[in-house]
Amino acid sequence: MPDRPHDLRVLILGGTTEARRLADALAAEAPHAHVTTSLAGRVANPANPAAGDLRVGGFGGPGALAAWLVAHRIDVLVDATHPFAATISAHAAEAAAASGTDHFALRRPGWPADPRDRRHPARSLADAAALLPALGAERVFLTTGRQGLAAFAGPELDGLHFLVRTVEPPEPPLPRDIRLLLDRGPYTLEGERALLADHRIDVLVTKDSGGAATEAKLVAARELGLPVVMIERPPPPEGVPEVADVPAALTRLGVSRGAADTCP
Repeated sequence: MPDRPHDLRVLILGGTTEARRLADALAAEAPHAHVTTSLAGRVANPANPAAGDLRVGGFGGPGALAAWLVAHRIDVLVDATHPFAATISAHAAEAAAASGTDHFALRRPGWPADPRDRRHPARSLADAAALLPALGAERVFLTTGRQGLAAFAGPELDGLHFLVRTVEPPEPPLPRDIRLLLDRGPYTLEGERALLADHRIDVLVTKDSGGAATEAKLVAARELGLPVVMIERPPPPEGVPEVADVPAALTRLGVSRGAADTCP
């Protein structure tokens, strides 16, 4: 950690609301810090941070990322990617260790279970697909993102109708009977109630992504008594410290709101 905040050079691996908020908060609280947010470039029109530098595209593996960290004199690498972005998180941990760069993850907590939930855990997309026949599913609301939909395209699920919501169109293979809904959160409880009712959904399949932006679907499913197949998060890289929100990230970076002139 540098002696003063204006010496601080931070690389944020972004693509999440938390990453954007952290970049903007650093600009406000430590305006002389140099912050770069890196996006994978898989989304055509991402919501970019308002402050700091932006780079788009992969690094080419952990070795190349380590070299980038050294070349750009990065003090702290913040992994603020999606909780299911296991590959880049593993690469970040390896690159930080190889380059001697301070490193932590900004990871929002998963959704806590409610006693009224009919939650069915699954370890993977394939496990989630395998659960559907036993749940008596006929009309499934699938909110697992645009990648990996091939897990639901097998002939054993041909009798099911899938309402698939993604930010961008997915690539095949896709379920045989599908209705695609292109939309981006945040979503309202009223809107999610109407969506489930209008499409006569009887099972929700989602990832345990956490966060308020997409939580309303769980509340709506709970109110309707619908089963929810919840795909569990992949394990994080071993030994990487985690913080749960932007204020905690600022504290770890040595930047306190309203006190950016001090750095332990």
